[in-house]
Amino acid sequence: MKNILSTILMGLTLFIIPKSSFSQTTNFIGFNIRYDNTSDTINNWNKRKASLASLIQHYDADIIGIQEGLHHQVDYLNNALNGYSYVGVGRDDGQQKGEYSAIFYNSYKFRVLKTNTFWLSETPEKVSVGWDASMERICTYALFENVKTQKQFYVFNTHFDHRGMQARINSAQLIYKKIKEINTSDLPAILMGDLNLTPDTEPIQFLKKNLTDAMGISRKPFYGPKGTFNGFDQDRIMENRIDYIFVNNIDVLSYTHIDDRMPNNMHISDHLPVLMTVKD
Repeated sequence: MKNILSTILMGLTLFIIPKSSFSQTTNFIGFNIRYDNTSDTINNWNKRKASLASLIQHYDADIIGIQEGLHHQVDYLNNALNGYSYVGVGRDDGQQKGEYSAIFYNSYKFRVLKTNTFWLSETPEKVSVGWDASMERICTYALFENVKTQKQFYVFNTHFDHRGMQARINSAQLIYKKIKEINTSDLPAILMGDLNLTPDTEPIQFLKKNLTDAMGISRKPFYGPKGTFNGFDQDRIMENRIDYIFVNNIDVLSYTHIDDRMPNNMHISDHLPVLMTVKD
């Protein structure tokens, strides 16, 4: 799969043809797109953004949960991805400031029935920093309905803190509690995100106990590198899985860590996107 996009990613006009027919599957991508950090130099957002949008289109993603997107990055994707809309807010003020955990969706196939964002803290309904976290952290969610079948499902998208372990433990517990409170009809639910934790850690074990790790129930064998963090290192052996998709009441057909790169072999982000295909 590596380099499969090399001939199409650069300089591609960013269109998507509206879907006139609806497949029997839905494709989900979770993707930490790396915030626009001017010190990234050769890995700067402006050098990656067209390739990132092209990857999303290439894999025919229906729902995309991004992490680390600043407002102008979210705005770029919103304009580049024709036929998509998004929900989400900036974590610093609940509006446009700070990183988003935005959820993009194919607006020809799905409609949003409700959406909101909560903070991973002791006061989740207002802008706040929780426990020993280094900064504000959020979870954005939406209730989607398939416009053709009227089937409904929830998507929760988040980005855990990278420093505070207690914050990550409590964030996992809070999100599971919120899923139970919000999803009172026990509809199919998806939790995706950069959790900044490897599978052996307490918060991941908690989520695996109460939800289902989609990788483990995929009908097709898992494909891709074991890990999801590359640090923009072209030669790195990716061992650390820190990006996940958890599910409830979902039939998972395939689960992939996508290691597609730009024509110069540079990574599109410092994380690999996670692709899950499910049966409608």
